[in-house]
Amino acid sequence: MAKEEENNEEISETQESLLASDKKFSPTGKPGDSVYLSGMYKNWFLDYASYVILERAVPHVYDGLKPVQRRILHSMKQLDDGRYNKVANIIGHTMQYHPHGDASIGEALVQLGQKNLLIDCQGNWGNIYTGDSAAAPRYIEARLSKFALEVVFNPKTTFWKPSYDGRNKEPITLPVKFPLLLAQGVEGIAVGLASKILPHNFNELIDACIDSLQDKKVEFFPDFPTGGFADFSRYNDGLRGGAVKIRAKISRLDKKTLVITELPFGETTDSLIESIIKANDQGKIKIKKIDDNTAAHVEILVHLIPGASPDITIDALFAFTKCQVSISPNACIIEEDKPRFIGVSEILQISVQNTLCLLRRELEIEREELLAEWHSASLEKYFIENKIYLKIEGSKTEDDMVAVIDKGLAAFKKKLKREVTREDIIRLSEIPFKRTTKYNAFKADEHIKSIEGKIEMIDHHLEHIIQYAIDWYKKIRKKYGTGRERKTEIRNFDDIQATRVVAANEKLYVNRKEGFIGTGLKKDEFICDCSDIDHIIVFRRDGKYLITKVADKTFVGKDIIHIAVFNKNDERTIYNVVYRDGKYGNAMIKRCAIVGMILDKEYDIGKGTESSKILYFSANPNGEAEIIKVLLKPKPKMKKIVFEQDFSQIDIKGRSAHGNILTKHDVHKIVLKEQGTSTLGGLKIWFDRDVLRLNTEERGDYLGEFMSDDKILTITSSGCYILTNYDLTNHFEEDLLIIEKFDPQKIWSVVHFDGEQCETYLKRFQIEESDKLNSFISEHPESKMILINDDKWPQLEISFGGKHKKRDGEIVDVAEFIGVKSYKARGKRISPYEISEVSFIEPLSKEEESQSDNADSEDDLGFTNRINKKAPKDPKQMSLF
Repeated sequence: MAKEEENNEEISETQESLLASDKKFSPTGKPGDSVYLSGMYKNWFLDYASYVILERAVPHVYDGLKPVQRRILHSMKQLDDGRYNKVANIIGHTMQYHPHGDASIGEALVQLGQKNLLIDCQGNWGNIYTGDSAAAPRYIEARLSKFALEVVFNPKTTFWKPSYDGRNKEPITLPVKFPLLLAQGVEGIAVGLASKILPHNFNELIDACIDSLQDKKVEFFPDFPTGGFADFSRYNDGLRGGAVKIRAKISRLDKKTLVITELPFGETTDSLIESIIKANDQGKIKIKKIDDNTAAHVEILVHLIPGASPDITIDALFAFTKCQVSISPNACIIEEDKPRFIGVSEILQISVQNTLCLLRRELEIEREELLAEWHSASLEKYFIENKIYLKIEGSKTEDDMVAVIDKGLAAFKKKLKREVTREDIIRLSEIPFKRTTKYNAFKADEHIKSIEGKIEMIDHHLEHIIQYAIDWYKKIRKKYGTGRERKTEIRNFDDIQATRVVAANEKLYVNRKEGFIGTGLKKDEFICDCSDIDHIIVFRRDGKYLITKVADKTFVGKDIIHIAVFNKNDERTIYNVVYRDGKYGNAMIKRCAIVGMILDKEYDIGKGTESSKILYFSANPNGEAEIIKVLLKPKPKMKKIVFEQDFSQIDIKGRSAHGNILTKHDVHKIVLKEQGTSTLGGLKIWFDRDVLRLNTEERGDYLGEFMSDDKILTITSSGCYILTNYDLTNHFEEDLLIIEKFDPQKIWSVVHFDGEQCETYLKRFQIEESDKLNSFISEHPESKMILINDDKWPQLEISFGGKHKKRDGEIVDVAEFIGVKSYKARGKRISPYEISEVSFIEPLSKEEESQSDNADSEDDLGFTNRINKKAPKDPKQMSLF
């Protein structure tokens, strides 16, 4: 044992010394076999890399196939008899040509079959939607499609090479007369490079080929078998550096359910659902549950939690899940045994030119065959009609026979299109005697003429090869293009701001004394709800401000005066500031918007002078400009120590502007005197009916353009109203019936049932301004609102029931029936008779109305938004009967 260990140590030392000195090392021990280790590594690695690139991962530009795919198709052609073959049999047959085992062949065969172009499949070949794998090879069958048999194969135009073991021949490339590479797409990873070409639409590729032959501008984009929407604005012709955004097709089944019916390319239902669940667990989105009903078609149901907006959730799914993916194409192909990075347009041009050459070569081969057939038929005609065969009876040798026949044909050689060879004469001599006796000269002439006609047609095609190729493409489209319409819809996507659609899954706190902010300061002052991807803006008393990410706990500096969630590119939030420039400097006043900054970098609201101090600060989400009262420190001979300043007189400038001088005297304090209005113009507001929330993203019904003092009126089905501001964070009652921009002059007509009196009443009133929830019907539990109407001159139709059902109905002019009173008034009983039904009908037309219409034409509130499902179809009538 000791001797063996000693020998091993000696060997190890010898190898280490050889490696260290880079001397020659011979694995066999023979001096003549020695090579440098560095050279071995360099040469062998390059050989390996070249082999992987050329023979495994990257497709050839002429037929669009990787070697394993080419060998599979070649084997299937050899096995083809019109019937299905077991995939296991195809794999075994392909192993004659492919040296990498059955697993790689089987996987490549299934991928080819799932593309639904070259292979006709039978059995369970997996599901591209769910990602389910195919059944075992012994259970599934395949055969070449009719398209493949017509377009891919032609042994007469195929170049061959020996297989890896030299026992068989395999094609170098298949003579594909179609841009197969672009139709199927490809993805492969080699050594040092990769190829990713996206699939394109069958019919669009044919159209592009025709346009290319006609020297027209060619433009085409990918089309994915899973459908969806795609943005190809950065496709970059499929070259490196490009990107394609793909989205799932999501629609609203109802206000609580979303349905996904098409997937992004490369994703499955499992991967998509997993990403949605992950986003929900992280709090990015809020969903109730997911149901996967996918079979032949994709159907994923996403159930939303109560109060979740379907529109916002759809955007959130695009932002935080695999409902939107980005793919980077990288078109790499093999041409002349070298990898090349070229665009899909150039790949199409190469395919078109290759198809043109193949079609020309096929015509030339067919022409040669027809010429040979014409030559043989003509020789046979001359040989039999002139009875030259009778002259060879006395010939003793084959040479004598050849000479006799050649002499007999001498008079006809000028009519032939090539010389008569010895093989031609021997073939004539082998014609059976019976055939010469039954020879039909007329049929022979007709046959020769038909051959000549075919040759003439081929010559025409060769002279007009471009038109012939165009007709070829059109024939292919007509035969195989049906059912291959585009599945992916082309769109231009807007960028989704994740911070606007993410669910508020955190709460923000601040410790003003210590200077900390974060979501983990549970015992400190609560600021607002936020998400874990939000940015926070912080202002300090010393005039410094910064933007930082939401974190568990972050130090931002002491003496914090303002903290809020920062909305990037928000130009409506205006900061009104008065600051002292330095310890003894002037008091400066400014207004500015802050739309974007570098994270965690401190900025100055003023000039940045040391000991500066903010004297007054307000953040105004709609650009409001208030009036402030400035109190100065008294000084001798100072006449005026108090004055007012209106911020609306100060222009809004950039955040780096220093502002205007407010005063050169020392300021004692500044107080707010009067709230101001917006100086930015109105803010357009929409109402999302599904989630009962306001928005500025044009989701739902348009409410109008709101100024700072404008309010929103909401009326509930329980007979209450409330006036609110138009803050987008407002929440509304579930039984909301009407929401609109508040018009204090509008008169409302209400039919209600009074539970105390057990009678039906009619009342008219104007909304009185109040911040509280006000009821305009009796608070008795049996009281209820029946109808509400906002017409100026409404009419009410009454139908009677019970013992008075035979009584004729009545139409009431509401304005004459009752005057406008307070919303607290009970109103006037409609009728002493039993009522079965009441409804507002077409309003009256009076002179005052035309004047009112002119006054209201400039108002944005030409209608009332209603969301009660029980409301009649008449847009001017709401009923709770």
